[in-house]
Amino acid sequence: MTLTAREEDTFPFFQDYIFAKSAIVLTEEKRYLVETRLAPVVQQANLSCLGDLMRALLRGDRQLETAVVDAMTTNETSWFRDKSPFEALRDHVLAERMTANSGRRALSIWSAACSTGQEPYSVAMILEAHFPELSFWNVEILATDLAAGALARARQGRFSALEINRGLPAAHLLQYFSREGAHFQINDSLKRRVLFQQLNLAQTWPVIPPQDVILLRNVLIYFDAPTRQRVLAGVRANLRPGGFLLLGAAETTRELVGGFVPISVAGTTVYQLKEN
Repeated sequence: MTLTAREEDTFPFFQDYIFAKSAIVLTEEKRYLVETRLAPVVQQANLSCLGDLMRALLRGDRQLETAVVDAMTTNETSWFRDKSPFEALRDHVLAERMTANSGRRALSIWSAACSTGQEPYSVAMILEAHFPELSFWNVEILATDLAAGALARARQGRFSALEINRGLPAAHLLQYFSREGAHFQINDSLKRRVLFQQLNLAQTWPVIPPQDVILLRNVLIYFDAPTRQRVLAGVRANLRPGGFLLLGAAETTRELVGGFVPISVAGTTVYQLKEN
């Protein structure tokens, strides 16, 4: 599908629409994304152009709304993405929180932009492989994302060979997956560790239990400064004192919200919420 000159005028609408639904900022140089990512939506809905899609959204078509938001959401992910944050989680963060929580023997972890599930499942593998004592604890892994399609795939726990080859150690593949034709299915014992829910970080959050660790990695970069500040304030309110926030390499809490202490560990920076 190519845009005509008339259809170019739909870009401001989609800029405003995507921002209102997801807080994702589409600058002028991202104009091409509207065409390339929404072309399949137009085709699958048997529409002729982006103008038709715009008018359907204005009529309140909820099914198309979900399809558009899913299409415009970046679901880039991999197993143990960037390695260092997961090494920090394994070597410092989890051990520290287990010591702090030894009295109540409970641990809560939130993957706040989980995409198709590789991040929370990677966390679950770390718990299973390195912390057997947690089998006697109440451990909750909450995984949320805006994109309904990505969440459906995450709940299924079924991955292609290409997805598996993006960072999953061979030993983990043998231990936690079974082969089903051209795909690999994660074991039920690991899948049961993760609770998947839809959540829009840019809108009002539901009640979330206090968390010991929150992973909010590589999502703030898509927001403007006021939205980043609002999301981080929400994270701070839902994190236990002494709990940890893990961000992407290009993200920080500095100049946005207070209360966090940056700690360098395992070649990365984690942010611990001050006890007071």
